[in-house]
Amino acid sequence: MLSRAARPAIRAAVAAPRAVAAGPNAVATYATLREIEDRLKSIKNIEKITKTMKIVASTKLTRAQRAMNESRTFGETSNKVYESAETKPIDAEQKKKLIIICSSDKGLCGGIHSGMSRKIRRMAAEGDAFDLVIIGEKCKAQLSRTNPSAIQLSFSGIGKGVPTFADAQAIADQIVLLPEQYTETQILYNKFVNAQSYEPTFIEAFSEEAILESPNFSAFEVEEESVSNLREYGLANSLFWALAEGHACEQSARRNAMDNASKNAGDMINRYQILFNRTRQAVITGELVEIITGATASADM
Repeated sequence: MLSRAARPAIRAAVAAPRAVAAGPNAVATYATLREIEDRLKSIKNIEKITKTMKIVASTKLTRAQRAMNESRTFGETSNKVYESAETKPIDAEQKKKLIIICSSDKGLCGGIHSGMSRKIRRMAAEGDAFDLVIIGEKCKAQLSRTNPSAIQLSFSGIGKGVPTFADAQAIADQIVLLPEQYTETQILYNKFVNAQSYEPTFIEAFSEEAILESPNFSAFEVEEESVSNLREYGLANSLFWALAEGHACEQSARRNAMDNASKNAGDMINRYQILFNRTRQAVITGELVEIITGATASADM
């Protein structure tokens, strides 16, 4: 039982932490505790956002996969025609290649766009000469730094929703109007392997000359005046297929990225919670030591 003489000293010791907080060590302890608490709140808010974005991406992925399956009918039909006609790129002395890249304007989906950009840079490093038509701002921003002279045409506003055939047709109309005559045209897109993986893949889009020179093209009994329309329609079909499949890959990659971000945020929350508890316990222990020390000193006096 403490004496009455010791009680004023105890009350002074209890109030002492506020005064002691002005010292350098105490300031560092309290500031660290507040910083940990603020960081913990920030990470929890980020975790809520990433979990919400994962749910949204999962919902969009279902619609994107449905559109992807429908678009494959268009693309595969055109490919069957070219396969039956045995269509191949023209063998010319001066070849001129055009590569159409199907990306989007949105990020937060891992390295899905970077994979196509790396493939283009690797082809350029190997000495391939080609021009580029880029659909989407992401690949455009990446390739503008390394291959700016190759970019002939670009499109923005892609990736806001599920691609439609009208979108692909509008893009094909602009590509056909390019002044250069290309002997080979390829479409680069992300092929949907499964919900966890994808790979950059090329689709051939043949020129009018290549279609006319096909060995079995005469079996289709198509007039030469209609070949340009056939070529444009085939290009639109392939673009629709590539855009829809790339959109499904993007939604799948975004869902996986948000899932990983949520898991990482959860791990950080656990670590910071432990750190916060330990730091708070250290502060409380320090204050108790100061109270007991002050009380003992007062009693000795």
